Amino acid sequence: MRFKSVVLGPASGSVAGLTYSHNAGGQYIRARSTPTDPATAQQQTVRAAVSALVSLWKDTLTQAQRDAWQLYADNVPLIDVFGDPKYRTGINHYVRSNVPRIQAGSPRVDDGPTTFDLGDYTAPSFGFDATNDEVDVTFVNTDDWAGEDDSDMLVFCGRPQSPTINFFKGPYRYAGKIEGDSVTPPTTPAAISLPFAIEAGQKGFARIIVSRADGRLSTPFRGSAVAT
Repeated sequence: MRFKSVVLGPASGSVAGLTYSHNAGGQYIRARSTPTDPATAQQQTVRAAVSALVSLWKDTLTQAQRDAWQLYADNVPLIDVFGDPKYRTGINHYVRSNVPRIQAGSPRVDDGPTTFDLGDYTAPSFGFDATNDEVDVTFVNTDDWAGEDDSDMLVFCGRPQSPTINFFKGPYRYAGKIEGDSVTPPTTPAAISLPFAIEAGQKGFARIIVSRADGRLSTPFRGSAVAT
């Protein structure tokens, strides 16, 4: 749990089953626990992508490319859970932008964006189809990303939950993408196969982001719907 405190400064350590710490996003408290490492295939994919991107940043990208990502980072804050802007580093944005593209099989972007925003898009809507184990995503295909080659709307879904569940922290698994096209924009709605089965009456949760061709990664759209 992250929190703001007018009493405590940055703190770290464990007391009475609680661990106090802080990072670039602010102070937080979590229950003390013994670390585990399930090492699922999805986790391994993300870890391998992060490791490869860090190596590319250090050994392959030119100084000009690194400087461009840093300039982007200096001008584009990310909003934390409290609504406060937080500035990250160039490598943070490089990794943040490219991990989802690697998951989706889209081309990696090494040149830093020269447009200083996260990329606007119209919030989509979606529903879960229990008959076909699909999520049907309705979007605006006149948005800039939809008419741009190498831009994608990326869809991540969580495992089905009881319909009484209203909060889902994750994890989300990559389900599929809707590809932008400068000649023929994608047709809405788009049906994307789920990475697991869902039954009618179960609640599904989705996390949707847009990755632009120049590497900008949007803020996520999150929502839920009961499968029919």
